[in-house]
Amino acid sequence: MPVTDLLERNHKLYGDEVALVERNPSMADTRKITWKEYDLVQQTSHVPYRREITWSIFDEKANRVANMLLGRGVQKGDRVAILMFNCLEWLPIYFGILKAGAIAVPFNFRFSAAEIEYCVNLAEVHVLMFGPEFIGRIESIAEKIGRGRLLIYVGDGCPMFAESYRELTADCGSQPPLVRLEDEDDAAIYFSSGTTGFPKAILHTHQSLMQAAQMEQKHHLTSRNDVFLCIPPLYHTGAKFHWMGSLCAGSCAVLLKGTSPEVILDAVSEEHCTIVWLLVPWVQDILDALDRGDLKLSDYHLDQWRLMHVGAQPVPPSLIRHWKDYFPHHLYDTNYGLSESTGPGCVHLGIENIHKVGAIGVPGYRWKCKIVDDQGAPVKQGDVGELCVKGPGVMKCYYNDPEATAEVLKDGWLRTGDMAMQDEDGFYFLVDRKKDVIVSGGENIYPVQIENFLSEYEKVKDVAVIGLPDKRLGEIAGAIISVHEGMECTEDEINEYCHALPRYKRPRKIIFADVPRNATGKIEKPALRKKYGAERLVAQQNQG
Repeated sequence: MPVTDLLERNHKLYGDEVALVERNPSMADTRKITWKEYDLVQQTSHVPYRREITWSIFDEKANRVANMLLGRGVQKGDRVAILMFNCLEWLPIYFGILKAGAIAVPFNFRFSAAEIEYCVNLAEVHVLMFGPEFIGRIESIAEKIGRGRLLIYVGDGCPMFAESYRELTADCGSQPPLVRLEDEDDAAIYFSSGTTGFPKAILHTHQSLMQAAQMEQKHHLTSRNDVFLCIPPLYHTGAKFHWMGSLCAGSCAVLLKGTSPEVILDAVSEEHCTIVWLLVPWVQDILDALDRGDLKLSDYHLDQWRLMHVGAQPVPPSLIRHWKDYFPHHLYDTNYGLSESTGPGCVHLGIENIHKVGAIGVPGYRWKCKIVDDQGAPVKQGDVGELCVKGPGVMKCYYNDPEATAEVLKDGWLRTGDMAMQDEDGFYFLVDRKKDVIVSGGENIYPVQIENFLSEYEKVKDVAVIGLPDKRLGEIAGAIISVHEGMECTEDEINEYCHALPRYKRPRKIIFADVPRNATGKIEKPALRKKYGAERLVAQQNQG
């Protein structure tokens, strides 16, 4: 059953109920929606900018997009890219692409013009739909990517090199298109993070998308009464497929623009959110604001908030313990996954396993896991090896890249590139990325273990551990540390604290600086290696 069937079901059963809310506190509400397509969009005045649509309008808008694409010659299997910030149009456009039988190709909104051009060619995109924030980038490459491709602008004031989404869809029918979809049909292409160069194109089928929706609903017991707060970008599999739990349950979701503690708690309070997915930096910011007294929980209506879950990166146990000090009634979950496994959930902690905070969890709904050595043989329980996962959400392939596909797909098992271990209770613990392992004097050092240790120190707000070049040992562990606001910390303090670590695991270089993270909260370690690795090489050369 294709995931578009869930949208059509919600239209029939819950058509007049709110499906999506767009909330942007930083934007003044000066726009009046007068055009026919948005007649049923409701607006309220108690927040700066807020729009909402019902399930019936959501489905009808998706049908208009599908019929528009089919009318412009898009055929089943053609690729249609989306380059937009989170907004009320994003998901109806995505589902319209699917309903047309085309393949949805979300683009990272941080892509440079060169990366956009590369991904357009890599995925062999037929249509690119983009928002107003990207006019400059698209215009700079329009002559190159516009030949034989349809460029559709979603917003006010359409540029000359594109066609208007509003005009193209205005007269299109709102009835479902006559396109038959099967579970095995190609549905979406997502891009890898591209942290080691330009990204790979990851192809998923409709089966993968439905698996993600059903798994999310099951893992978090999402019901019709829940309201999900979605903050991360929808181009990312994490945000998209966590939201699909709401799609599966037929419940409301709020798309929030803004990540400050006040903005998040305002949204939870005023929209009556019950499920919130946060990234580690946002959790830390909320806790810092509460610790300083900048926020008071008594100022908000939060009793309905039942579940906070964190993903996209390792979660320090100390962070969750601190969170429970303020929110003792909260259920908690963490999810592990990657774009090749339809995002988060192939391994998850489970709301019933908070006593195992620190683990990434157990195999998710319909998933299997194993840990193998470099030759692909299973390791002993408790030993470190590469985590492999298998299930109905594994990608079909890297698009047009059979060699890269063969490297990671073995007999249906996906080799994740993450090093992990399984404890005696069957819980999996993430040790590190295989490529991030530091080899120092012949010893393997796993940065995540050191990061978790350092994050327990009261003055440390954020930390990243990387390998730095060393003439004698090959590499040493270097710790980049961000200190809590208003606190001072010295290298001697950190070195003293690290005496509890085995000598070979202790960071040999301490750097106090900001820890850069991408839009999904992952530490940008390649950038750190490039910056501080180069500085160390120069210093070593100057020393002779």
